[in-house]
Amino acid sequence: MFSNLRRAVRRTYRRTVDLSHPARSPLGSAVVNCIVYREGVRQDGHGHADVGEALRRVRKTGEGFVWIGLHEPSQEEFAGLAELLGLHPLAVGDAVQAHQRPKIERYDDTLFAVFKTVRYVEHEELTATSEVVETGELMAFAGADFVITIRHGGRGTLGSVREELEALPEQVAKGPVAVLHALADHVVDEYVAVTDAVQNDIDAVETMVFSEHGGRGDAGRIYQLKRELLELRRAVAPLSRPLQQLSTQPIPVIPPEMRTYFRDVADHLTRATDQIAAYDALLDSILQAHLAQVTVAQNEDMRKITAWAAIVAVPTMVCGVYGMNFEHMPELHWTYGYPLVLGVMAVACFVIHRGFRRNGWL
Repeated sequence: MFSNLRRAVRRTYRRTVDLSHPARSPLGSAVVNCIVYREGVRQDGHGHADVGEALRRVRKTGEGFVWIGLHEPSQEEFAGLAELLGLHPLAVGDAVQAHQRPKIERYDDTLFAVFKTVRYVEHEELTATSEVVETGELMAFAGADFVITIRHGGRGTLGSVREELEALPEQVAKGPVAVLHALADHVVDEYVAVTDAVQNDIDAVETMVFSEHGGRGDAGRIYQLKRELLELRRAVAPLSRPLQQLSTQPIPVIPPEMRTYFRDVADHLTRATDQIAAYDALLDSILQAHLAQVTVAQNEDMRKITAWAAIVAVPTMVCGVYGMNFEHMPELHWTYGYPLVLGVMAVACFVIHRGFRRNGWL
């Protein structure tokens, strides 16, 4: 409970830094940052060290690691770095191409992780076309002495993650896996925050459906919310098994003391996954209730139409009889025959109308 409180306080009061700004990217269009850490302390204050030189410094001393941040690198921009670090070709292909399924894979002594970043899109009112969840991609390589983070899309700026991690030198000193944990923790915390925010939209839809004047156009909003919830599920659900493996199975790249940290992230992910499943089931129930309300309303409309048709049928029948133009018909030549027939029709319509109202048809 206290760790969650501290995390919430840090998110509220932390300074935000957008490291993807062009002024912070003198190394090229793809390289956002290149920083060396030794004994948990940042060595390059400016954060724009040469990648090759930074890696040589780390490997020469055998201490620390280098954190390289990239934003949407091309195949050519990433090829040299991949060759320098000996990255697996399959992982390199996945890192350059966006729209990958969330996963965490091991290639020899390197872990490759793909995360879907999410953001709740604020909106005044939910409509049938409202965007509720916006997604991006964050990929990471964690080796013995390096971490590479690759962002695709506008979401996933890591300035706040870096600041939080640098405020804990003892955590940074645990190496690249600590950075991987910080990334996973940040992404999963966003899942939980977005999932909590989506609940407000579900509550609003539920209120509209069960309100006295619930509209028949609510189905479009329900389907849109289910579609956005499906997008959120595609980002969250695939990470469950990889995080469980990192927290329970002995993996040489993961120090034993780090498994507890990944277990905490896995627990938060399970909470988000359970909430999404519950929301989806709730939306199914709301949709079924809405369709039932529409059916009941249609039945009520049909009863009203039928009742008025029955009332109108009485004068129609009488007028039809007297419109047959026979010579010998009752009261045909009587002075008061016309008002009498009108009175009979009015009384008959009144009696039928009252009967329908008593039975709830009108």
